[in-house]
Amino acid sequence: MRTTFTLFALGLVLLCTAARAAPPSVFLEALTWTEVRDALRAGTTTVIIPVGGTEQNGPHMALGKHNVRARVLAGRIATELGNALVAPVLAYVPEGRISPPDGHMRYPGTISISDDAFKGVLEGAARSFRQHGFEHIVWLGDSGNYQTLIKAVADKLNREWAASGTSPFARAHWIGEYYAAARAPYIQALRDKGLSDAQIGTHAGSADTSLLMAIDASLVRPNRMTPTTKAANTDGVAGDPRAASAALGQIGVDLIVARSVAAIRSATGTAYAADAANSVNRVNPINPVNAVKTPPR
Repeated sequence: MRTTFTLFALGLVLLCTAARAAPPSVFLEALTWTEVRDALRAGTTTVIIPVGGTEQNGPHMALGKHNVRARVLAGRIATELGNALVAPVLAYVPEGRISPPDGHMRYPGTISISDDAFKGVLEGAARSFRQHGFEHIVWLGDSGNYQTLIKAVADKLNREWAASGTSPFARAHWIGEYYAAARAPYIQALRDKGLSDAQIGTHAGSADTSLLMAIDASLVRPNRMTPTTKAANTDGVAGDPRAASAALGQIGVDLIVARSVAAIRSATGTAYAADAANSVNRVNPINPVNAVKTPPR
């Protein structure tokens, strides 16, 4: 009887400890500062910065497509990882020349900033998270137009942090697999379902539209779907969205989540291996309150 009671009490203690250790949300903006502190101390040392963009997506799809997708997908990826939080989505990105406008800036509602402004925000966010004790700063970019800029910032910070000797445990990661998963493998999966390349498209076609339908169908206007015509420059569509469906989009969602989780685990594991000799009972020299006594998960 005493043994049964002891085991029950021990289980209750472990359950309560786990409940305290797990933050109530993976989304940083839903947490208090003390919850973030406690999450860091419990081993949540990865932060994901989703990058979206506010741009035209044809007459049938909302301007915030990239922002909504990036936030939801980052949340699912963080949940799968089990040791990550998700920062607020970066919704302001380079979208083309403002005046005279080119690219998506030719369509009302699109917001564009300079490459330098964009890189400055990425860098400032990463430095902030490093200051607080996060060891892995991960960027997931939902659009193709700024991938090289993200990579450039990650490379710059890693060179600087490695040379400084101040915090050898902080690493910045551009995860190109996130965007790549929505390209070749997803496109091939749609071909396997019978869609043509003309339907799949390159912007606001069936591939693009299906992804958003799987995440938030309320942001798609089915009655406004039209295929690309010779007047494509006037409607912003490159493809034919009429074959889009949430079921097709779920194929892409699953690919993006699975491949991103694998890539992040690989990247953070490789980065940690370089510092393994210093991993025991170490204290973040930038912010000593966030002592880390075990390797990051």
